[in-house]
Amino acid sequence: MSDNPQRLLIIDDHPLFRRGVMQLVEMAGEFDVVGEASSGQEGIEMARELGPDMVLLDLNMKGMSGLDVLKLLKSWENDPRVVMLTVSDQAEDLVAALRAGADGYLLKEMDPDELVGKLKEAAAGQVTLTDRLTRLLAHSLREDGRPKDPDQAGLSGQESRILEQIAQGKSNKLIARELNITDGTVKVHVKHLLRKLNLHSRVEAAIWAVERKRGA
Repeated sequence: MSDNPQRLLIIDDHPLFRRGVMQLVEMAGEFDVVGEASSGQEGIEMARELGPDMVLLDLNMKGMSGLDVLKLLKSWENDPRVVMLTVSDQAEDLVAALRAGADGYLLKEMDPDELVGKLKEAAAGQVTLTDRLTRLLAHSLREDGRPKDPDQAGLSGQESRILEQIAQGKSNKLIARELNITDGTVKVHVKHLLRKLNLHSRVEAAIWAVERKRGA
């Protein structure tokens, strides 16, 4: 991990939960909580002002929902990594968040040590889910109509290389550095490969790629 701690913003409408998470992540020593917001709208304003590296975001909040906050954050040019931290383990909520660009989806019921470990994964540029949620998402992807392999999908060589990097949980920035191209170029390639694979999010693409390798 870098010497510079990850600048973290927490958006959740439960003050006691915010305080607990803040104490937990600050004890880990690799995060610097730069702000806490009690609503989606306040969170957007703080994110715009503070420019955090990562946002912990509740899904179900009064007023502006976590999903709406997520979509807005991900529409920004320099979007922060966003990890959903929620009580909902419903498949539709998980899929909706990932398709809106979430970099992780974790449950509030998690063991504190496991939660910190998953947040460190997210800070390192990986997409992070619990094992149970990964299985849930993999199950939802096992349906007809998906290409059986990257060749059948008509992926270019560069798209296939990027898919391999996505399957390793790497962020656009890490992929750009690895392949010596710009973040913007990676985003364009990701958009094209998702369309070819009939998928809606990079997390789905990662799980699809891992599943294909297992079945190979």
